[in-house]
Amino acid sequence: MATFVSISATAADEKTTVLKERPTIGLVLSGGGAKGAAHIGVLQVLEANNIPVDYIAGTSIGAYVAGMYALGFSADEIETIMLKGEWDKGYSDTIPRENLSFRDKQLRDKYNIPVHVGYKEGSITSPSGLLQGQTMSYLLRHSTDLVEQFGDFDDLAIPYRAVATNLATSEAVVLSKGSIVQSMQASASVPGALQPASIDGMLLVDGGIANNMPIDVVKAMGADIIIAVDIGSPLASQTQLNSTIAVLEQLSTILTQASTEKQKKLLTEQDILIRPWIDNLSTTDFSIMPQALVIGEQAAQLKYEQLAKLSISDEAYQDYLRNKKQKRTAWVDPIKQPVYRVVLDNQSSINDKLIHDRLGISEGQVVSKDELEAALQRVYALNQFERVDAEFTDSEDGRILTVTSKAKGWGPNYFNAGFNWEDDFSLDSSVSLNLAYTLTNITDNGGEWRNEVELGLNKRFSTEFYQPLDRDQDFYALTRFEYELKNWDIYEKNERILELENEDVSLIGGLGANLSSYGIVELGFITERGTISNSVALNGNFDYSTYGAYFKVAYDTLNSISFPTEGNRLTLTVHFRNEDYDSNDLVTLGSLSDETLQIEADWKGALRLGNHAVVGKMALATVESDDKFTAHFSSLGGFLNLSGFHKNALAGPHKVFGAAIYQYDLGRDVLVTDLPLYLGVSAEAGNVWYTRDVVDLDDLIYSGSLYLGTDTSWGPAALGFGFTDTGDKSIYLFVGKNF
Repeated sequence: MATFVSISATAADEKTTVLKERPTIGLVLSGGGAKGAAHIGVLQVLEANNIPVDYIAGTSIGAYVAGMYALGFSADEIETIMLKGEWDKGYSDTIPRENLSFRDKQLRDKYNIPVHVGYKEGSITSPSGLLQGQTMSYLLRHSTDLVEQFGDFDDLAIPYRAVATNLATSEAVVLSKGSIVQSMQASASVPGALQPASIDGMLLVDGGIANNMPIDVVKAMGADIIIAVDIGSPLASQTQLNSTIAVLEQLSTILTQASTEKQKKLLTEQDILIRPWIDNLSTTDFSIMPQALVIGEQAAQLKYEQLAKLSISDEAYQDYLRNKKQKRTAWVDPIKQPVYRVVLDNQSSINDKLIHDRLGISEGQVVSKDELEAALQRVYALNQFERVDAEFTDSEDGRILTVTSKAKGWGPNYFNAGFNWEDDFSLDSSVSLNLAYTLTNITDNGGEWRNEVELGLNKRFSTEFYQPLDRDQDFYALTRFEYELKNWDIYEKNERILELENEDVSLIGGLGANLSSYGIVELGFITERGTISNSVALNGNFDYSTYGAYFKVAYDTLNSISFPTEGNRLTLTVHFRNEDYDSNDLVTLGSLSDETLQIEADWKGALRLGNHAVVGKMALATVESDDKFTAHFSSLGGFLNLSGFHKNALAGPHKVFGAAIYQYDLGRDVLVTDLPLYLGVSAEAGNVWYTRDVVDLDDLIYSGSLYLGTDTSWGPAALGFGFTDTGDKSIYLFVGKNF
């Protein structure tokens, strides 16, 4: 049974004069996803014919349009806002890579499967929706501007109600006060797709389940005449029910249709039902909104004779508009006032000071909606929350900003997974599966303990303890133990001549500093013990051990690790080692090394020009070892890494490499899809040398490639062809592999 909130006495008094002069008109807007643009067409017809709206309510997309109209926006303003909104982005809550911390960038690059699974109190946990609604709340907040929380929706330019469904009881819940953004979002939270909204202790989902066209709600508000707009979807035919998704959609349609038919029975002869011809339009394809708007306008025009009876004089309608505008200023004017106080409703274990620092909004500041959204994104980019929201409360002293940060409900311990497959159609395919389990917030400063396993051609196990040293997490310490068993292939003229196995155990301890979200500086020690083996080339095992220090500085703003269109990534690593090799069984690997200094520098940058991007790469490496043998060397070969050669076909202590890459987004520009499809071409040059005295840029090998690739939430995929000036050629296939 629906929960109703009566109109306040003040609002009723204000309507007394109107009630005496004419019957009051209530507008009911139903749910229907992207087809909701039809509601705007209806509103435009009402405005063109001087038909006032005294009460308004809606469900799902209808709650959004109704809420905008209730705030005082005109139909034309709603059209501009709604049609310019990036609604497709509401289907993703993924934090843009460039906004993540450097540590989280590394984690996402390795674990490309977007699973949200955790472990809590002895049970495997997952979110209550595929999406948490972070992006959707941004879209709604951006539409409505920085409105305050209202004590009563009767105080709006038009008294307003949004209808949601109580997930625990299946009853309709009529929202009549509080945050209009939260009310809109609760009314449109599709079960399973969006996380239920929590309001007044209730879990609320899409109102279409319980009441998709709330005629009873508007009648209860006091409307004498109802104008109801029905944009609900029709039932699919039997032949269309040929998939699981189709069946689930049919069940949803059955529920919404049942509630709509029940509401239609409440209409009287003086009420008006408008049913636009939108049956063949998609509820999820927002590109159809302009078409739906026109259809809504046409459907309203067909009801002209009935609607014309509700028209009022120009003078009376202007008075009506002035009254709406005056009420609109009640929430518009406070937006220009400075923030009096910032309040944190921190529903997580993250330190308040860290959230304040990331928020970056100070008392006395006048905040725009763009500034607020940027601030919330900085907090959300900590990657510790399922939602970060903000609401304003206006007082005599100024605006009070309340920021709510809700911890991930499926934490505090998380699983990550990654998969990649690479093939060059000539050697063995390389397939790997990466799994990680991370325990978070195990110390007051947010310590993490991460355990990782890699299976496939190479095997690896590691465990790492990461400890921020201060509440702001500006400084950290880490300890990492790793075991790795990997292939070490030796090539000559791009032909594999020897297969070695390298078994290695290492221990790392370091201290570092986070440079905002973009980079780190780190130094520490590293020690390792390893064995190189091959039953044919070596008379037994070749053992080695090293210890020493390292220094690393890194900076990363790339928006994609594989197909970037903006940003830069720069890393510089210096290792000073003492290396000890057991030469008893050594056959062909040359002289042994004692002390080595290894320097590696890598850069990757991208510049976007519309649907075109230019990407640059550069890599330099050298090992000072007095030309003695060292197991720490650099390699070249593989896709966009001297294309045309097999992966790591060239190896040596000294390396020079550079590449210029052009990418054209064929998918977004020609195919008009949201998924990028890159057509790329590269020009590359590089080589490796065994001794410093023979390094000569005249020995550079030149290569190029042509490829098609895409970048998805599941990682990159590419098919490419590479060739070199030495006559080597190769075809590459990658799925989930970063390059």
